[in-house]
Amino acid sequence: MSGFAQAARLDITESLRTRWFLVYALVFGGVIVIALVTGLTESRVRGFTGLSRLLIIYIQLCMAILPVFILITTVRSVAGDREAGVFEYLLSLPIGLAAWYWGKLMGRFMVVFLPVLLALLAAVAWGLVGGHDIPWAALMFNIALLVSLAWCFLGIGILISSLARSADVAQGSAFLVWLVLLMFLDLILIGVMIREQAPPELVVGISLANPLQVFRTASMALFDPQLTLLGPAAWVILDAFGRVGYMVYGFLYPVLLGAISASVGYIVFKRGDLP
Repeated sequence: MSGFAQAARLDITESLRTRWFLVYALVFGGVIVIALVTGLTESRVRGFTGLSRLLIIYIQLCMAILPVFILITTVRSVAGDREAGVFEYLLSLPIGLAAWYWGKLMGRFMVVFLPVLLALLAAVAWGLVGGHDIPWAALMFNIALLVSLAWCFLGIGILISSLARSADVAQGSAFLVWLVLLMFLDLILIGVMIREQAPPELVVGISLANPLQVFRTASMALFDPQLTLLGPAAWVILDAFGRVGYMVYGFLYPVLLGAISASVGYIVFKRGDLP
């Protein structure tokens, strides 16, 4: 545990000194500040007002920004250390590979999730001062979804970093994974279904394997119980899971996917040629 804590603290310290973390924090903080300054919480659209509307917009922006930031910064962790010769120095220290790997992963998780959480807490503080109603249940569930999304892409990112032999290859692979996940969002799936006449259940099943789509629809289910924005696909999802069941799936699936990816990455890392 001592080695785990040291590895986590070292990764946190290094990340806080980098420029990418400054940009990363400014992006999420800036989104909240712009939303509050422009009076977004004072307007009403389709029945959503106050912090409820701000929360919906913030969650959708996180879906677009958070994964790509995590992937691009995480994939350089193992591959970059391999190129820099850090492993040769690491092997001379009294710290196990498991402690270094998982400590580094946990430290990176704390770094990437802290600005997201602080931005939400700042919005809540603004709402309390302004006398707005706080949708506590929606807030807690969406924080849980953000935790699962961040953990999922951290696991995928460190798996890519463990497999890649250089930082440049790792970044290219991460960008390719991001593009593939984007391709399998709604519009592409509808096109596949129309062209190939695939069964709707198959198309929806492929969609539900995409963590981005799962995050998007699970956050949508909180404010839209019938998932009317999804059209006919909502019937397949609700018949298979139910609203509450799908919300639970929306949290658990990305967590499990991230954990499995990180575990496979550790096996590859442990068996590989570290130097």
